[in-house]
Amino acid sequence: MILNYKKMKRRSFLTNSVMLSAAIPLGSTTPALLTSCPSSGKKTRNKNYSAEELGMYSFVDVAPDGKPLKAALIGCGDRGTGAATNFLQSGSNVSIIALVDVFSDRLASCRKVLSEKFNNNVDDNSCYIGFEAYKQVLARPDIDLVLLCTPTHFRPETFKAAVEAGKHIFMEKPCAVDPTGIRTVIAAAKVATSKGLTVVTGNQRRHRRDYWEAYIQICNGIIGEIVSTTSHWNQGAWWNKSKRPEWSDMEYCIRNWFNIKWLSGDHILDQGIHNIDIVTWFMGERPLRAVGFGGRARRLTGDIFDFFSVDYYYNNDKRMLHTARQIDGCDGNVSEQILGAKGIARLNDRGEIKISDYEGNILWEYDYTNKPVKNPYQQEHIHLVESVRLDKKINQAEDLAYSTLVAILGREAAYTGKAITWDEIMASDLRYGPEKYEMGPLPDYQEGVVPVPGKDPTSPM
Repeated sequence: MILNYKKMKRRSFLTNSVMLSAAIPLGSTTPALLTSCPSSGKKTRNKNYSAEELGMYSFVDVAPDGKPLKAALIGCGDRGTGAATNFLQSGSNVSIIALVDVFSDRLASCRKVLSEKFNNNVDDNSCYIGFEAYKQVLARPDIDLVLLCTPTHFRPETFKAAVEAGKHIFMEKPCAVDPTGIRTVIAAAKVATSKGLTVVTGNQRRHRRDYWEAYIQICNGIIGEIVSTTSHWNQGAWWNKSKRPEWSDMEYCIRNWFNIKWLSGDHILDQGIHNIDIVTWFMGERPLRAVGFGGRARRLTGDIFDFFSVDYYYNNDKRMLHTARQIDGCDGNVSEQILGAKGIARLNDRGEIKISDYEGNILWEYDYTNKPVKNPYQQEHIHLVESVRLDKKINQAEDLAYSTLVAILGREAAYTGKAITWDEIMASDLRYGPEKYEMGPLPDYQEGVVPVPGKDPTSPM
């Protein structure tokens, strides 16, 4: 396992590699693809910005017809099967013609769903098993598009390979578990742009019309300049799997991947990324530093935390508070709040988006009666197919990479109990996971052992 946290020193956040700084713009460089409100909600001209100027999607109910689009699914678990289902429902003349997974039972289950529910039958010789099997699929010229739905750790390399193969891509969120993976995604995203490839990512709130219309209102100054934000993903305990005697360490980790740090990146990435991404999108800024805390209270398996609370600090004294919790019996809250000089936008995916002033007067609210919001998991695949068929350029990979890095920054601040800057995390050589992928033992993985904030990570736990 690379960089077991007990062995990681504080200085490992700062790399001395010239190659890293040469490959990716670091530090205060603003990501080129980051769509944001001009001046963080402060209007810079008298005329309002139009939806088209701000890049709003079409929000059609079904993707336009066109030439057949043949896709491969890489990662056949529950989310992968769901993504394949959403793709098949996006429009006509789309199909899944190849499946890839490391477990034959997961592949078979997905294959059955696609056949029974959609009459989408995948041939035996198009079912691939193994860690390297995705390379065989990407080499096939008959595949136009790939759905990348593996556990998060594997996404940077599969994304890079898919871009190199010239495939259009749907990539689930988040896109990496560490800064090393983030740099791979950013570099590959730039190549995808140069090749004219579509990349749609699974941060589905960006595919909700109500979020987009609130974003337009904020860009046009309804709450004035953004001064602070909050974001939350607080829920009950999530799924977990206990290790079976017949499973190797590797098999156990992958089957229980959500609860395994090197595979999921912890739940502040896998779940909290949704809310962090919205704040990053609406603010259009990256934080200067983060300070946070977290811990493990009741989780039954794995090696991740149960809760996080992170303060992010931005230019001009702006702040974001992000909280993430997965503990039964506690208050639930999945939402974002954008606070401006003149009012507050309250955002959530429950159909309750509204903007008010600080006296409680409603300044704007989304019209759900006349403009119902389509299931965003479905809508993102409609946008995917629409982008490919109409040559409407969409590449969300770099935006997702920077939002994911904001989440990684908060996670590492909570793990260490230290203030960590954006420059440090961006340049860090931190990497989680084994060098070699094979079923068998993982000597460096320790079930239930988590970072202890404020304690020297090099000392015994």
